[in-house]
Amino acid sequence: MDSVRAVLIDIDGVLTVSWEPLPGAVEALREIREAGLAVALVTNTTSRTRASLAGTLAEAGFPVTAQDILTAPAVTAAYVAEHFPGARCALLNSGDIGEDLGDVDVIGAGDTGAVPDVVIVGGAGPEFDYAALNRAFGHLQRGARLVAMHRNLYWRTSDGLQLDAGAFLAGLEKAARTEAVVTGKPSRAFFASALARLGAGADEAVMVGDDIESDVLVAQAAGVTGVLVRTGKYLPQTHRDASGTPDHVIASFAELPALLRAWSAEQ
Repeated sequence: MDSVRAVLIDIDGVLTVSWEPLPGAVEALREIREAGLAVALVTNTTSRTRASLAGTLAEAGFPVTAQDILTAPAVTAAYVAEHFPGARCALLNSGDIGEDLGDVDVIGAGDTGAVPDVVIVGGAGPEFDYAALNRAFGHLQRGARLVAMHRNLYWRTSDGLQLDAGAFLAGLEKAARTEAVVTGKPSRAFFASALARLGAGADEAVMVGDDIESDVLVAQAAGVTGVLVRTGKYLPQTHRDASGTPDHVIASFAELPALLRAWSAEQ
């Protein structure tokens, strides 16, 4: 694996589905670690904190800590702090991610009279009802900026594909005649942050994901080698209709160590 220094890995749909490890994923990640490669788990998951994710993965046997995980909420917090310092933010998200939002000033759900400077859209869930979406629409009409953690249309659970925030985000943008700044995948800045944390260049890294557009092709556009897995949200039709071709396609994450060894042997 001498030609690769860093491996960026999506979590949901690649290592786990509904937080249950996919066959061979634990062993494959251990092998990658033992080979001395730097690892970053890069995820658009917005329902749980980095610490919570790390705890669940470690209990399942994955050799990871919170320091190995880069989440869309954490990147969003850094973006808001840099571009909207001191802003009051309305958060539309399913799950408690307050720990990863740091010092971002989030308006409480009960403070209905507050006027936010920024509307932050995270992951979808029961909280995305008409009242919440209409309230966000009102804030945008009054001039609030729109920041989205991701544009994912759906994700896979043990119950099948589930609708995600991207579907609602498109409606908000069209209705309010605005465009969101996306801070998580597929933002190139997200991948740049991960590489900077690992101290690796794009040409020394591999990105492994189940979303051909947001994980793989965007990483390839940034100079990272893309590996698409046929697990999670992968659909043959989405693969056929994609805007580009993955560098590599494998059945599952369990096949990654063998791919990296073969790739290294060819260099």
